[in-house]
Amino acid sequence: MTQLPPPPTSRLLGGSAIEISPFAWGMWRLTENGRTVAEAASLVHAALDAGITLLDTADIYGFNGKDGFGDAEALLGEVLVAEPALRGRMVLATKGGIMPPLPYDQSAAYLPGAIDASLRRLRVDTIDLYQIHRPDILAHPQEVARTLEDAVSAGKIRALGVSNFTQAQIEALAHFLDTPLAASQPEISPLKIDCFENGELDQAMRLGFTPLAWSPIGGGRLLAPKSERDKAVASELDRIAMEQGVTRPVAAYSWLMAHPAGIVPIIGSQNAARIAECVQALAMRWTRQDWYAVLVAARGAKMP
Repeated sequence: MTQLPPPPTSRLLGGSAIEISPFAWGMWRLTENGRTVAEAASLVHAALDAGITLLDTADIYGFNGKDGFGDAEALLGEVLVAEPALRGRMVLATKGGIMPPLPYDQSAAYLPGAIDASLRRLRVDTIDLYQIHRPDILAHPQEVARTLEDAVSAGKIRALGVSNFTQAQIEALAHFLDTPLAASQPEISPLKIDCFENGELDQAMRLGFTPLAWSPIGGGRLLAPKSERDKAVASELDRIAMEQGVTRPVAAYSWLMAHPAGIVPIIGSQNAARIAECVQALAMRWTRQDWYAVLVAARGAKMP
């Protein structure tokens, strides 16, 4: 059977000149269990040594509902202060626009300060990819675009992205931007398949931005499937994984990467070995039949 093309070992982030790895490493759990600077540094090294250059965090990471806002950025910043050479090895991405206890704020009164605060916590002069974390319904996209363009002009941000935006919200923001969006960050996994048929990935290909998939193993549900649907998807992934000598998570990452939109899975593990194993996905090969078998299991129905 004809195999789908292998994913590239590196790619450009959207239409930018920023080269990224085919995976990203996410840090929403970086501060869990009181992780020290040395412990955080070991995870950063694990990602970089595995060839993962895109490191993704957010100002809300570390917030527990009462305190901790900015803690993940601050911890990464301490790692970078201790080892300044690490900054040159990574493409640094963060997100903002959520202000506890209010849900979302991308007004001109808040967002510029949030960008500056991220820069201070991360101890850097420039953020490679800055993403609006969730859309603020009360902010006009032209106002948001103006803030982002000002930050790009000031050299604070190199590329722009969004996270958890609808297609219409992406179109609206993109309309007011002079700098094209380089990335979106939706939830995509073999258990979260809406984007394959609702036009999200088609929009990414049309506008030329890179989809960064958060929760690519279904928030851990693929590791311990409970529902019949989850078990069916895990079974199909296991069949392919066993044939190619990899684990189920690796097969899940590879399945996403086989899509022509160039999906970049964000590896959320805080375990060095699990971070490192993701690169095995680059050696996997999919036939259309096997790829669609996973999709059919996720849909719970045959293709129309």
